[in-house]
Amino acid sequence: MSENYIQMIGEDKIYPIVRCKDAEQTVEIAKALVDGGIRVLEINVENPSIYGAISEVSKFANVCAGGIITSLQADAAFESGAKLFSSPIFQMNMVKISKNKRVPFIAGASTANEAYNAWKSRIPLIKLFPTEAMGGVQYIEDILRQMPFLNLMPMGNIKLSEAITYIKAGATAVGVGRDFFQGFTPKEITERTKEILSEIKDYTEWSKK
Repeated sequence: MSENYIQMIGEDKIYPIVRCKDAEQTVEIAKALVDGGIRVLEINVENPSIYGAISEVSKFANVCAGGIITSLQADAAFESGAKLFSSPIFQMNMVKISKNKRVPFIAGASTANEAYNAWKSRIPLIKLFPTEAMGGVQYIEDILRQMPFLNLMPMGNIKLSEAITYIKAGATAVGVGRDFFQGFTPKEITERTKEILSEIKDYTEWSKK
């Protein structure tokens, strides 16, 4: 782990999740996001062709392979160039793979208890899913009020315009999926990326004053 990808996510505070069944389109979206300033993005493994997309995107970006639930998927992702991986669930098998391969792992959790158990297993960043369905910003605030030491990344139907609100609530970073790119041209995706990164930078600098 020569580069701290988890730290990058925490610094940028916005985490794009690309879910697309078409490998070429996945690469196109990823390129637009990176052109806008994204350093780490997730590509969800929707089907085997997406490993090819991960391989291509890894040439110019730091890719987290998403939706990983088996060791075979994890191995294929690493061979394709993924620098880290994430799972919608928390399971010790994935923790072991992370330690053995020395590859960062972002575990999924839905409840406060699951998030705490992931933290106990030294998971550096926990994605809370589906946040909107569980109560949105209030849910994040409620969990962090009791356990402020958790590094939570809410995701699940979160809009790009809501990212700052979640950051204000204490989220380490915010995962945004289709609202980031669906229905937009590559140029528009790049502009949206620049805008949100600028907004986050402004807020971060203001909050430190």
